[in-house]
Amino acid sequence: MEAMTQCRYQYEDYKETADWILAQTNQRPKVAIICGSGLGGLADLLEDKTVFPYESIPRFPTSTVQGHAGKLVFGKLQGRECVCMQGRFHFYEGYDMHTVTYPVRVFSLLGVETLIVTNAAGGVNEAYSVADIMLIKDHINMPGFAGQNPLCGHNDERFGVRFPCMSDAYDRRLRDLAKQTAAEQGCGSFLQEGVYCMLAGPTYETIAECRFLQTLGADAVGMSTVPEVVVARHCGLRVLGLSLITNKVVTDYDSEEKANHEEVLQTTKRRARDLQRLVRHLVTKI
Repeated sequence: MEAMTQCRYQYEDYKETADWILAQTNQRPKVAIICGSGLGGLADLLEDKTVFPYESIPRFPTSTVQGHAGKLVFGKLQGRECVCMQGRFHFYEGYDMHTVTYPVRVFSLLGVETLIVTNAAGGVNEAYSVADIMLIKDHINMPGFAGQNPLCGHNDERFGVRFPCMSDAYDRRLRDLAKQTAAEQGCGSFLQEGVYCMLAGPTYETIAECRFLQTLGADAVGMSTVPEVVVARHCGLRVLGLSLITNKVVTDYDSEEKANHEEVLQTTKRRARDLQRLVRHLVTKI
């Protein structure tokens, strides 16, 4: 068991990656953005860009999923320095949780103070519509229940404490700013606020599982985000989470509906511009 959960990375590994990046660019962003499925277009909006393909960065993992490009992009959003992950890493790709969250600790060593996470998610709350944007106010960490927590193993105090608090994982002030910005940008009518549940994937949920998630109080479900948030909070970063509701989960045995990745990418394409506008203007207020 010890061998399974022990983190394969040392502080020096994260520092080697961070030092390499710091030597390659003069940009020192305080905001990092992780782009979810089909949402990598956010990084294309950056000006004065410096782009690093993941494979060129020492010790950095690489992404294997359609809709995830695999580039670390530094630049300015509305004049504000940011770094964007165009493509994230998922547990279902076969990575362990320490690898999935590797970039977040690198961000903390780069001097990042705020992490914005975006994802494509299934709508569990029946009041939600496809193409709604959900502000994440809390999460349910299902893999964590099963012992798959990125903080398992040796704790390095240089990153954070052994037993970090998660009741304040999603920063209230940032959520208020996001609501204010959404109203200003005409996104208020499709903005929701709720609880995101992470399942390991890669299968979509069964009908029984979807009903179970409704009983638990989940509003949206996906296969990412929570590990990065856990590690970000451990490092003392403030977090804002945004889920794009790309499909409604199936809770009726008579339904002919079936979740599929193409539908996810199509919905994302439709709403991505609104989400990008929201994030672009929000960044200037952080």
